[in-house]
Amino acid sequence: MNKGQMIEVIAEKTNLQKTVVNQVISEMNEIIIETLKKGDMVKIAGFGTFVSKKRDAKKARNPKTGETVDVPAKMVGKFKLSNEFKEKING
Repeated sequence: MNKGQMIEVIAEKTNLQKTVVNQVISEMNEIIIETLKKGDMVKIAGFGTFVSKKRDAKKARNPKTGETVDVPAKMVGKFKLSNEFKEKING
């Protein structure tokens, strides 16, 4: 399911306009991104937790040339499903 399909389903189930649903989803994404940039976590009960982690710099190998390259340190986003969500998925 892509974002457009999700918007359609949510709009049908909630009787909201698609533009409103799209705006809510977009704002939620922006809030999560801003929060992770600050180094804080976003915990949504019954859904999961978003966190940002620092990935250390490392050496890697270019598979085409075999040359060693430096990969810089960077922040990455991680998501962990809540136990309640896992239980719902697994029946």
